[in-house]
Amino acid sequence: MKKALVHDWYTVYGGAERCVESFNNIWDDFDHFSLIDDLSQKNRDIILKGKQTKNSFIQKLPFGKKKYRSYLPLFPLAIEQLDFSEYELIVSSSSSVAKGVLTRPDQLHISYVYSPVRYAWDLYSQYIKEAKLDRGIKGFFARYFLFKLRQWDYSTANRPNHYIAISKYVAKRVKKIYNKEAIVIYPPVDTNSFTLTDETKDYYITCSRMVPYKKIDLIVETFSKSGKKLVVVGEGPDFKKIKKLAKPNIELMGYVEKDEMQKLIKQSRAFIFAAEEDFGIAPIEAQACGIPVIAFGKGGALETINGVFPSKNKISDEVTGVFFNKQNVNSLLEAIDYFEMNEALFDKKTIRKNTDRFSIERFENEFKETVETLYNNWKENQ
Repeated sequence: MKKALVHDWYTVYGGAERCVESFNNIWDDFDHFSLIDDLSQKNRDIILKGKQTKNSFIQKLPFGKKKYRSYLPLFPLAIEQLDFSEYELIVSSSSSVAKGVLTRPDQLHISYVYSPVRYAWDLYSQYIKEAKLDRGIKGFFARYFLFKLRQWDYSTANRPNHYIAISKYVAKRVKKIYNKEAIVIYPPVDTNSFTLTDETKDYYITCSRMVPYKKIDLIVETFSKSGKKLVVVGEGPDFKKIKKLAKPNIELMGYVEKDEMQKLIKQSRAFIFAAEEDFGIAPIEAQACGIPVIAFGKGGALETINGVFPSKNKISDEVTGVFFNKQNVNSLLEAIDYFEMNEALFDKKTIRKNTDRFSIERFENEFKETVETLYNNWKENQ
């Protein structure tokens, strides 16, 4: 059986690339495809075991590797030009257009979906406003191209034989947008690399890339108001904006190495997470350190954290966090106050145990078994 793996683009070692790394741990004979490939040799060795990729024509366009998002209108055409004619099994790793590759009826296409194209669907209005594309000629063309992308994306819903989603939250969106059922297999998190400590210091922590939907500005504004100590790890386009909001009780660390970040997390009182994520790795890593999470109660967080809402539930032995129900200062302050009233009831070993269901080993076993079962059933019906 010849196998191909197609991923939207290779630029960094992020959450989706961790999944690709695991796919290659399961099967070492994939041929690899992508819109563009700009990996460092170090990341190529980790993610692709040193293998090269076959890329679309965007790779050769001016500034194609670095400014590939500027060629968004060409993504559908580019992904359809990749030739999968010699493969029996195609696995797509998709948060954009990878699921839209062209295959024949005698080929099995299984798509692992991180999200339907968010900037074309449920984040469309937010994306347009934040990019200041809600007016003018540039905005007109941006809205038109996203409209065409939605049309294409919907028209390709039948191209995968099966969908596998990273969370129940994403599976619901796959059903709503594509009217397709999706199996749910949670992504791999390297929980074994995180450890517990008995030492707790008097500060809260959040770690994230500073982009608008992560809501780091909300967290900083809340702690500026409360006066409680907050450590913020991460960098990104919103760093200067967030720095202006920060009072002296807030320490902006910028980028830190993994070992230092783990030390900061596991000595904190709680991890703050204000984004609406499809899955969300950071809250799981915090729990792997035995740290409670105070999170916005929507999206993937509802699946990865055994949390309570202050106005609805009581703390039980299995609870690993507290939810707030609105992305505003008062709601987050209420959740922090509730956490502090019940802080002694949180158990680090219990919190850590909750992360066992997200381990790398679990993912690789579950994904392998699922794909092989789907393949065998498909083969019987050929």
